[in-house]
Amino acid sequence: MGTTRFAVIVDAVRTPLAKGKPGGAYSEIHPVDLHAASLAALVERTGIDPAVVNDVISGAVGQIGEQSGNTARWALLAAGFPESVPGVTVDRQCGSSQQALHFAAQGVMAGAYDVAIASGVESMSRIPIGSQFQGKDFTGPAVAARYADGLVPQGVSAELIAQRWNLSRAELDEFAAESHQRAARAWKDGAFDSQVTWVNDLRTDETIRPDTTPETLAGLRLAFRDEHWERRFPELDWRVTAGNSSPVNDGSAALLVTSEDAAGRLGLTPRARVHAFAVAGDDPIYMLTGIIPATQKVLERAGLSIDDIDVFEVNEAFASVVLAWQRETGASLDKVNVNGGAIAIGHPLGGSGARLTTTLLNNLEQTGGRYGLQVMCEAGGLANATIIERI
Repeated sequence: MGTTRFAVIVDAVRTPLAKGKPGGAYSEIHPVDLHAASLAALVERTGIDPAVVNDVISGAVGQIGEQSGNTARWALLAAGFPESVPGVTVDRQCGSSQQALHFAAQGVMAGAYDVAIASGVESMSRIPIGSQFQGKDFTGPAVAARYADGLVPQGVSAELIAQRWNLSRAELDEFAAESHQRAARAWKDGAFDSQVTWVNDLRTDETIRPDTTPETLAGLRLAFRDEHWERRFPELDWRVTAGNSSPVNDGSAALLVTSEDAAGRLGLTPRARVHAFAVAGDDPIYMLTGIIPATQKVLERAGLSIDDIDVFEVNEAFASVVLAWQRETGASLDKVNVNGGAIAIGHPLGGSGARLTTTLLNNLEQTGGRYGLQVMCEAGGLANATIIERI
């Protein structure tokens, strides 16, 4: 029996997140260059020679136009890496860069890599959400036959979740307001300073609104209610708005993943061990509930209970998703997204998984916790879950 190879996270960095719309702070930056900003910062922070990187594994969802053609390869070259360093771009929808971390860790644990980078990017101002579909049917006739009533957009899934778990509009808005308040407080207290690399003049996450209250959110119109969906789901008491959903964003993040031996040989100090990971599939109509079985699966693999976890990062695609997950797992919301979540900070799709890990790592260090769990809902009824252990 050989000795177990552990994958460790040496460092993690992200850009502040910008509005993913024309006029946003990064809307004039090519997505390759936005991605390169995090890669270059990771090299600068660690002092590593990029020539030793075995692979750069990156997430991106809108793989079309400026964000196509294996964008990871062009980003590492834009960051000044040697031409000998390979790169690959993966797509597990919103969990793409969390999946990149899984692949990097698996490669290290298998002995295929000594040093890898897991990263992600999304420029939603330049590649609007859904651009890659170009109005085409991407599921095909067999899927259409299996789900004869038709699939639904994520916002309708969020409504179905709110109905199934009996989550009121007031609960959703209260959760969303708390996300903004936590994120604003984190920036004010300097909790994010050590995890960011500055791009342009943006000095905070651009979609945080510190003055957000449940009362202001209560005045927003419903985002997904229309005649078509009302006919299909007459039982729905509609309650999802832009205010209790994540915005669209631009941003990138990157993590340096190595074996423990390689870290020692290169004079690097690991910050956390990748303790366990899992992926799960679930009902593609409810779509966003995969985080519940994924959490159960990763805890079982780690030999831990929900009470063993010190901090959680649960992607706030919609407030209803996180609250339904909390109802099922029993996790304390005091430990969930302690410095705010995607409703405030933002959700740059392919970059979000790596951003969450960067935040989770820092949260563990700031709270003195040992275990952190990150889970991400994804289109198609998928989810990634990861547990890291602070060293």
